[in-house]
Amino acid sequence: MDGMTTGTLLELAAVAVGAGVAGGILAGLLGVGGGIVIVPALYFALSLTGMEADIAMKVAVGTSLATIVFTSLASGMGHYRKGAVDMGLLRLWGPSILVGVVIGSFVGGYVSGNVLIAVFATVALIVAADMILRKGRADPEPKGFSKPVWAFFGLLAGSISAMMGIGGGTIGVPLLNFLGYDIRRAVGTSAAIGFIIGLPGALIYAYSGLGIEGLPPFSLGYVNLLAAAVIIPLTTSFSQLGVKLAHSIPRRALRLAFGGFLLLTSLRMFIDLFGG
Repeated sequence: MDGMTTGTLLELAAVAVGAGVAGGILAGLLGVGGGIVIVPALYFALSLTGMEADIAMKVAVGTSLATIVFTSLASGMGHYRKGAVDMGLLRLWGPSILVGVVIGSFVGGYVSGNVLIAVFATVALIVAADMILRKGRADPEPKGFSKPVWAFFGLLAGSISAMMGIGGGTIGVPLLNFLGYDIRRAVGTSAAIGFIIGLPGALIYAYSGLGIEGLPPFSLGYVNLLAAAVIIPLTTSFSQLGVKLAHSIPRRALRLAFGGFLLLTSLRMFIDLFGG
C-alpha cells in the first residue's frame, strides 16, 4: 500500500495500542490469545485506509497469530503458576491441534478473505450463544472420550483457530467447558494451547503473503511487524491483570462477559460481510 501516509500508520499504531491492552486483559481473563479482539480491531483499522477487505482480513489474522505466540506464553505461565493448566490434556490434545493449525493456515492464506470473515463471524456467534445460554454445572467432571475423538476435536480447534487468527481460547474454552472441564481449568489450558496455534500459524501466513501487492508498510507477508511490535508488549503485560481477574470473578459472570463481547464482534462482521 504505497500511498499509506504517516497519519494512517499512526492511526494503525493507535488502534494496535487499544487492541493490545484489551486483548491482553481478555487473554488472561478468558484464556483467549487476544486475537478475538485484535483481529476485528486491525481488520476495521486497515479497512478504513481503503485497503481491500480480502487483504485487510488476512493481515489482521496473520498479525494476530504473531502476537498470540507471546501473549499465550505470558498468560499460560500465569495460569500454570495457579495450577490451572492441565498438562495431561495438553499432551493429549497438542499434536492434533498442531496438524489442524497447519491445515487451517494454508487454507486461510490462499482462500478469499471473505471466507475468513464469514468463518470468524459464524464461529464467534455460535460460541457467544453457547456461553450466554448454557448454565455451567457446579461440579463439572471431564467426559471420557477416546483418543481419536480428542484428536478430531483438536484438528477442528486448530484449523478454525488458524483461519480466525485466534489462540486456543475462543474455540478451546467453550469446547473444554462442554466436555466437562471447569471453566478456570479450561481457560488456563487454552491459554497454553495458544502457543501451539500462534507460532506455526504466523509463519505460514508470513510465507503465503510474500510478494502480494497492496500490503501495508513493514509487512512480512500477511504479518504486519509494526502492529505486532506495538501489540505484543501490551498484551503480555496486561494479560497478567486478566489472570488475576479470572481467579477472582464468579464463573457465570466470566461466561456472560465473554459471550456478550463475542456477540457484538460477530454482528459487526456480518454487517460488513453483507453490507459491503
